[in-house]
Amino acid sequence: MSDATADLQPLAFADLPGWATAGPAAALAALRRQAAAWSDGAPKTRALGIDGARLARLARAAPATTDEVTARAFFEANFTPARVVPRDGRPFLTGYFEPELEGSRRPTERFRVPLLARPDDLVDVDASNRPAALDPSRAFARSTPDGLVPYFDRAEIETGALAGRGLELVFLEDPVDAFFVHVQGSVRIRLVDGGVMRLAYAAKAGHPYTSIARELIARGVATPEAMTADVLRAWLRANPDEAPALMRRNRSYVFFAEQPDLDPDLGAIAAAKAQLAPGVSLAVDRTLHTFGTPIFLDADLPLGPDGRLEPFRRLMIAQDTGSAILGPARGDVFVGLGTEAGRRAGLIRHEPRAFVVLAPVDPGATR
Repeated sequence: MSDATADLQPLAFADLPGWATAGPAAALAALRRQAAAWSDGAPKTRALGIDGARLARLARAAPATTDEVTARAFFEANFTPARVVPRDGRPFLTGYFEPELEGSRRPTERFRVPLLARPDDLVDVDASNRPAALDPSRAFARSTPDGLVPYFDRAEIETGALAGRGLELVFLEDPVDAFFVHVQGSVRIRLVDGGVMRLAYAAKAGHPYTSIARELIARGVATPEAMTADVLRAWLRANPDEAPALMRRNRSYVFFAEQPDLDPDLGAIAAAKAQLAPGVSLAVDRTLHTFGTPIFLDADLPLGPDGRLEPFRRLMIAQDTGSAILGPARGDVFVGLGTEAGRRAGLIRHEPRAFVVLAPVDPGATR
């Protein structure tokens, strides 16, 4: 099996090191939640060819169990593994998390940095409505009397392009924290007047994502090996005069929506329309991977005490995506919620030994 970006090399479950302890029950629970999110529909089959309709049927028929043996038997009976071998580049993993911050629904002297809702003049763009002059990579644009044009970028929005339109959902204290919320795509906010607010990605302005960490590496601030989210955050806070301009080098800007009544033990509702499970949900390139695909990872990741590398042999479910998650064996592990999850997520920049998709078996095929 193959497509233009990768070869899929068939394997047996016995070929997966650590499969016997890969936590399939947690993955099965995530797959069942995903099936509920699909309702009567199915995910779109993407370029790597994992059949979305077949996957949805299996997910709806999956047993409700926390027993690892039963869960493992379900996957072994209904899926077949295949290693993803990129034709260009190498497999790569990063980590992300859901921040927990303080905030206020109203601006105060302390809380002045807004997170914004999706504007009503922001339009989804695809082949059916894309103007010839608009960059083919743009998925969003601004509706004007003269047609669709590029939307405002980060610098324009932060200097008032959307002021006075009532888009402010909540106000944070620190512009650096707000920038990282844009990067992570969701946040849990402890409101100063009581209660908790959950926000997640609703749309973006459509400009390409630029890694400001790479900008600092190019300046010689840190080596690629030493650059972590904590190093980047520390530099931005230590250089308040330069930080705004550097953050605006990333022209991408994210808009949010409030998500009430979520399970507090899970992350936000993500791109696949289901809540994320810490250590189980994986963000992937949505143009290549069908949402809901089980993906087995074999890697050493810095998730131990003090960032010590530990074996990470886990069955994950593809449930999210991101601007920087590009390529057939590129994954972003959802580590969890809060400061400690953020610290651990920021350390993950590792090449896995194996990135394996589990394709649903055709019931009519002979195994």
